[in-house]
Amino acid sequence: MKDFLRQNGILLLVIAALLSILIGVLSVVMGGVADPLSNIVTTVTTPFRSGIAAAADWVEGVYGYVFHYGELEQELKDLRAQVGELEEKVREGEEARRENEQLRELLGFQTRRRGLTTEPVKVTARSNSNWASTLTLSKGSTDGIEAGDCVITETGVLVGVVSETGINWSTVSTIINTDTEIGGIVTRTYSAGVLEGDFALMNEGKLKLNYLPEEAQLVSGDEVLTSGRGEIFPSGLVVGRVEGVFTDPSGKTRYAVIEPEVTLDSLIEVFVIKEFEIVE
Repeated sequence: MKDFLRQNGILLLVIAALLSILIGVLSVVMGGVADPLSNIVTTVTTPFRSGIAAAADWVEGVYGYVFHYGELEQELKDLRAQVGELEEKVREGEEARRENEQLRELLGFQTRRRGLTTEPVKVTARSNSNWASTLTLSKGSTDGIEAGDCVITETGVLVGVVSETGINWSTVSTIINTDTEIGGIVTRTYSAGVLEGDFALMNEGKLKLNYLPEEAQLVSGDEVLTSGRGEIFPSGLVVGRVEGVFTDPSGKTRYAVIEPEVTLDSLIEVFVIKEFEIVE
């Protein structure tokens, strides 16, 4: 041992001096901290701790997003429910507005035509083939309904004419049926003609206003009413509107194609005019 110290004493002193210098340098680098080894460990582990902290922050953010997403989803459901309720109220308001308009129209119609005696009836069946357009009603001769009676809606729109009756039923030939023949008049120009059914137009849900005067100046959208000529049918019943004016193949007469006001497919209740006396 003594020989080892004697032979290597200078080397050991040099190593000790170098260690002292290294520790001093590390102390200065580490801000004068007395425990350089701890600083080394801290330096080495800092990136790992930063990564762990970042991961924790990310997990916390994801958790917060998921938690708030549930709240947002519930708020969205609540808003959708509120929108549904508002839409329902709008629909109810629109329905009430339409009912009020119908009541006003009906009141006006009854005021203008106080002389009408009508019978309310239900539509029980309908037929719309290539050859005929008819309705079957729930009342007949027992209730005073006769062939030739006009049938209208609650607002005075012409539906057709009763063509046949039974004890508790009746058949209505609609205004687009081929056997229709009623006097018609255009309200804007007072141009008169004859409303007639047509095979080709019946399939389109339309009819003609035939035998128009040569000087008649009709335009699309003109309103057409019953004229009351011959006193067979009441005057002033709404028929429809002019779609267009044409000349027949012979080139001698003009006619208008009429788009009916009534929607035959949606009729549920109609009114049969059993007697009439127009009172304006």
